[in-house]
Amino acid sequence: MIWPAAIVLILIIALIFRLGLLMYAMYTLLGVLLLSRYLTHRWAASLQATRECNRLAAEEGDEIAVIITIENTGNLPIPWVMVEDLIPREALVYLPPRLGVTGPRMKLTHLWPRSKRAIRYQLKCNRRGYYQLGPLVLETGDLFGLHRQFRVLTEPQFLLVMPEVIPLTGYAISSKRPIGEVRMTYRLYEDPTRISGVRAYQEGDSLNRIHWRATARTGVLHSKIYEPSTVAGTTILLDFHKDSHEQRHEPRRSELAITAAASIANAVTLMGQQVGMITNGRDAADRIRTEGWASDWRTRESAQVAAGVRETSDRLRPIVIGTRRGGDQLTQILEMLARLELTDGLSLTQTILETSSRMPRDATVIAILAQVTSEIAIALGMLRRRGLVVVAILNIFDITGFADAAGPLIAEGIETRQLESEESVAEICAAYWLR
Repeated sequence: MIWPAAIVLILIIALIFRLGLLMYAMYTLLGVLLLSRYLTHRWAASLQATRECNRLAAEEGDEIAVIITIENTGNLPIPWVMVEDLIPREALVYLPPRLGVTGPRMKLTHLWPRSKRAIRYQLKCNRRGYYQLGPLVLETGDLFGLHRQFRVLTEPQFLLVMPEVIPLTGYAISSKRPIGEVRMTYRLYEDPTRISGVRAYQEGDSLNRIHWRATARTGVLHSKIYEPSTVAGTTILLDFHKDSHEQRHEPRRSELAITAAASIANAVTLMGQQVGMITNGRDAADRIRTEGWASDWRTRESAQVAAGVRETSDRLRPIVIGTRRGGDQLTQILEMLARLELTDGLSLTQTILETSSRMPRDATVIAILAQVTSEIAIALGMLRRRGLVVVAILNIFDITGFADAAGPLIAEGIETRQLESEESVAEICAAYWLR
């Protein structure tokens, strides 16, 4: 609005003082401004765009192909248009970045009437996560730079990169031993559809429990043995609070914790045992549902800010995936681990107090910790005194720090293991499966 006001003011002065050449120049400049504004609006309104990804679920190390197609639906040529497909800054800042970009994600081009242009680039999935691709921001304007117009096109798409799963050393798939020594406290509840063996008849056995074929074959009464309806397994308790992870060790230590949790969940599932997860982290999908995304930004800067990640979280509910068996259960846990983000919400102590009633007593609690405070040690000790088997995996790389953190846990009678590096993930639970 400054340019038109200045031109009108100069034009009035020229009329008052009868400055013909200046009046002609101002008339011409005013006409150029109006024409530029009109053409810019026409060009921006004629732009359409689509985004295509060959897939939106990937593993670490996979490459994703992205094709952006821009179309000029109008009858006028567009001399220039700046195209940028937004990706959150958090996915690009580390070395190596979470998402490696190959090809032009931002490009300056032109479009003839009724024409299309394709822009192709690739994403290398270097680290697990839940990434927002887009929206697409387009900028165009007149040749003199007097007026510019921004458009935000295409709804964002979301790429889910699953965490790395490392095969654990020292266990057999056929083994039915759970992690740790777990006493079956509810064996009275048996599943009559699953027969695990045959034993001699005991006084008081009901008729429907008698194994008639074995009785007929041996001439002696035999009874069926049923599998208990409650099975041993594991509940993974993952501390993902920001204050528990030193910034100088990030994102290495938090990603190592995710890899360990995913690997343990995979191994327990292969053993046919139940597995669940409790964490105080933040679900990226839940954050996006809560915060949403706008589609009416006026500048590229505002679009980039909106595509970023909010630093604080007011979520005061833990993430709980109930301890159950099945392949779908593992998929749910891995997808949640892929989306998990560090948060400043509930502390681990608050999470334990909130969810202790939902931890089955016949499943070992494996707590993956990056820091141990007296409150955390007391809370885990409370679980052990309630009859749960608790094992702590300390995500600490140096032996001195591990010894200092393990002390309060050992005092509570909790067995501890050190998660030193990615190489140690494969053997972190070997002792439990080998004994």
